[in-house]
Amino acid sequence: MKLYRFLTGPDDASFCHKVTAALNKGWELSGSPTYAFNATTGEMQCGQAVTKTVHGKDYDPEMKLGEQ
Repeated sequence: MKLYRFLTGPDDASFCHKVTAALNKGWELSGSPTYAFNATTGEMQCGQAVTKTVHGKDYDPEMKLGEQ
């Protein structure tokens, strides 16, 4: 099965660590990162899509994608 996640977070080191952790768990970058202003918080927000192929499992909408 192929899994998809869209990681988001503030424009700081925590976002970079989130993406780095996903990459080290076998996720791969998918497309370009995004960068947008959040008017509610007054902060810039980052986003990055990641995908991962998992063999031997079937998709279940109840699964926690980050744990795969």
